[in-house]
Formats: sequence, structure tokens, C-alpha cells
Amino acid sequence: MITDEDIERANRRGRTRKAKHPAAVAARYDAAANKIVVSLANGVDISFPPSAAQGLEDATPSQLKDLEVTGAGAGIHFPKLDADIYVPGLLEGVMGTRKWMASRLGAAGGAVRTAEKSAASRENGKLGGRPRKARA
Repeated sequence: MITDEDIERANRRGRTRKAKHPAAVAARYDAAANKIVVSLANGVDISFPPSAAQGLEDATPSQLKDLEVTGAGAGIHFPKLDADIYVPGLLEGVMGTRKWMASRLGAAGGAVRTAEKSAASRENGKLGGRPRKARA
């Protein structure tokens, strides 16, 4: 059962978070730039490409145009996608779950092409390629 003390603690956390992170007052999709633009209460606008956010990466412009500010400015909701962006997380560079972000980071790192990486790959290929994993 939720007590009055629980509610007061939650309200204190909310006030602290609100003081630390400005709330979103408006949001829109800029089709020409292919960016989501979020206007904050402190007068700052931030933007990001939909491909950088979990749940928006494969969205069409018509799905992105339908968005709304929720939770007293703490979130941006995309009803046609059933996707949400948490504004304080966005301000800290968090664009999805840890697992999703780790997979994106791993894919980006694996796709890096350097002269050293190419040379190592060629040398490994001359030796017969990557060794097979030993069975337990």
C-alpha cells in the first residue's frame, strides 16, 4: 500500500529532477532536416535524427509527425509508433535501453575500417582465418 510518506518522497524526487533537467514545452518533426526538434522550458532547442533513437529508427515521416509532449514535459510520445523518448535521458545522450545502445555501439565499432584493421584481417586470412572455438 502506498503511504503519504511514499508520495512525499516521490514528489521530492520529481522536484529535484525538474530543477536539474528543463522540461520539454514543445516538440515537432522537421521533415526537411529529418530531425526531431524538442523545445525546452529554458529556451534551448535540441534536435536529433530519428535513426538515433530506439523505436524511431525505421519510422516514416507520417509516423514521426504525430508526436506530443507528455508527463509535464518529461517525455515525447509517438502514438503511431507506441514509442516514447524520456527528455532527461535525451539530455544525457541516452537514446534507448542499455541493451539497444550497446548493440548500436558494437555495430558501429565492428564497422570501423582502418588500415591496421584491414592489414590484420589480411594476415589472419593468410593463416586460414579465425580459429574455431573449442567445444567444451
